[in-house]
Amino acid sequence: MAEKDDTTAAESPSAAGPGADRPAADPAAPGREAEEAAGGDSGVEVANDLDALLEDVKRERDEYLDLARRAKADFENYRKRAAREAADAERRGKAALARQLVPSIDNLERALAVADEGSEVARGVGLVHGELQATLARAGVESYDPSGERFDPTLHEAISTMPATDEVEPGTVVETLERGYRLNGQVLRPARVVVSE
Repeated sequence: MAEKDDTTAAESPSAAGPGADRPAADPAAPGREAEEAAGGDSGVEVANDLDALLEDVKRERDEYLDLARRAKADFENYRKRAAREAADAERRGKAALARQLVPSIDNLERALAVADEGSEVARGVGLVHGELQATLARAGVESYDPSGERFDPTLHEAISTMPATDEVEPGTVVETLERGYRLNGQVLRPARVVVSE
């Protein structure tokens, strides 16, 4: 009877202790399961995050490149505008100076007309006249004498008229009383003339 009890006790699952009939657990299994559960989706999420970050960086890069291009274009426009304004200011300055010098040149020409030819005074006045004319020419100012041309009210100012003759058609500049002056095609002072009618 005692033997039967021993056998029964030995065969009883409770004798071997709790969990004796379960297979031995793999020590790495719980960590691997957690890693697989967490890591399967996390790799896709990281890739998506990297793609989104890359798109953001590309967008920012394009914005900065566009900003740099616009800044460059704005600067180029500013440089051209500043150069144009400087050229306009220089032209206006030359025109203003020429307008102030022209009456002095007229007076020198009147003095030369009445001075004794070959005299010291005539030579001195001629030198001053020539120097002023050369200075204006270097600045782009040119004088013009329209004698014999058709009268043009944009270039000429009629001071007086005289009857036309067989040699002179009506509307022709017969005599130039004061030469005209222009700067780069812009009339600074129209020529003062006598016109046939």
